[in-house]
Parts: sequence; C-alpha cells; structure tokens
Amino acid sequence: PGLDALIDVIAPIALEAEVRAEVALAALPTTRRVGSKPFAVEGLNVRSRHWEVPSAGQSYEAFQAGVQLANRSGALNEIEFSEFVAKAQAFSDAVGGTPDFPDMLEEVARARELDQFASGHDAQLGFTLRARSAAWSPGYVQQHAARLGFVSGSLPGRMVLPAAGAGLPPVLSLGFDTQAALADDPAQAAVREVSLALDVSQVDRAEQPFVRLREVAQSMAQAMDGIVTDDNGQVLARETMDNIGGELEGLYDTLQARDLAAGSALARRLFS
Repeated sequence: PGLDALIDVIAPIALEAEVRAEVALAALPTTRRVGSKPFAVEGLNVRSRHWEVPSAGQSYEAFQAGVQLANRSGALNEIEFSEFVAKAQAFSDAVGGTPDFPDMLEEVARARELDQFASGHDAQLGFTLRARSAAWSPGYVQQHAARLGFVSGSLPGRMVLPAAGAGLPPVLSLGFDTQAALADDPAQAAVREVSLALDVSQVDRAEQPFVRLREVAQSMAQAMDGIVTDDNGQVLARETMDNIGGELEGLYDTLQARDLAAGSALARRLFS
C-alpha cells in the first residue's frame, strides 16, 4: 500500500531532471524503518504518472519520502522524526533532489492524536476452548479445526482460517501449547485448552469474522466436549457474545467514518 497523508508524514522531493530507478534504488537506506515506524520512498513514474516504489527500468520526475505516524509501538516522536529527516535528506542528496519537510511539532502532534484514536479502537478478541474432562491430543484438535477450514500456521501449535483474498491476514487464528505440538509422540501429548483469536482491525467486516469466531468456538466445543470461556476462565453466555457483537458493529462504523475501515490497507498498517 502506498503512502497516505492520513497515516504518514510525507516529504515531497523536487527534482531538476528525471532520475532513473537504478540511481534511486542505490540511494535508498539499508533499513526501511525509522525507530519502530516503517519508512518508504516513492517515485512519480514519468510514463504512468503514478506514484510507486522505485522499480528497475523506470524513470521518475519526482519523489516523496514518508514515515508512518503511528502503529502498535506508539506515536512517532521527535527523535524518530529527526531520523526520518536525516534519511530523506540523504536520499535527496544522492538523487539531486530538494526535500520539503513538514513542521515537526505539527506532525508529532498529529501522530499523538492518531495514536490516541488507534489505542482506543484497537480490538483483539480471544475465546478459550477448555476440555470438560479428558484432555485432547494435538492431532484431535487439528482434525476438528481442519474440518472448519483451518490450515497449519507458520508456528507449531498454530492454525489459521484464511481470508477470501490472497495475501490478506487470516480471519481467525487458533493456538495451543507449542510443547504439545512438538512432542516426540503427539498422540500422548495432552492439550487442555485451545485459544481462538480475532484481530478486528486486520479483517474485512464483510468476512463476518465475529460470527465465524462464535460458530467455530461453539462447533468445536460441541464436537470435542469442551466449554467456551474468556481469557479469565469465565464461561461465555450467548447474551455476552451478543453484546460483544453489538459493540463490534459500533467499532466498525467508527473505523469506517475515519477512513480506516477494518481490513483496509491503511488499517492493517496502522494496527500492526
């Protein structure tokens, strides 16, 4: 996803002459981060007239450097802003450009405001599936999860329910004890609880992720003789789940009104 003034500080870089991509690529800093924030440079393609990440074989008539205002690590601060200026200036010097930096205090204030909004609207929901009596084996859990569409994740003891679109974050994730997943004899390993998680801002509302979270939890609990609880072990009643669902609808509306709809490229960047 390209730079966007809604969540990025952007510094335009004017050029006296076109610059080839090879020159720009050689001038880019080795790290694409400023402190804990992503840093990026885009070029205005001479032929397509679109902003893009510099790509071999292309030429550019202008550049812009950007750094993200906030993410889950917090708001961009003065030190990070200064590092951004240094990185963008070094790139500009290398390509013969002149950068125009926005006011630091204004941008840092904007970062704090965005961070405050994000912190107050960052929902990560978790249900826990607990065995009523006999413990489960890892294979038993995986078998039941696979029937509901889950596939193996990148880590042992983790499975994910893929989104409809390629390259998007999973709709839900499922996890159980890593040691049980790595046991020499998985059939003898005991799993007494399974976690189900939904990272609200990362998943498109149209996927109906909370409805699917409920369905998966209830279906697995029924099939595996378990109970559905919150993280503190309190059994989740239907009424509680209905209330959570209602609150989520309000959250979706708020994010959308801010042009940060759940599952959008901007939301995925901000809430990461």
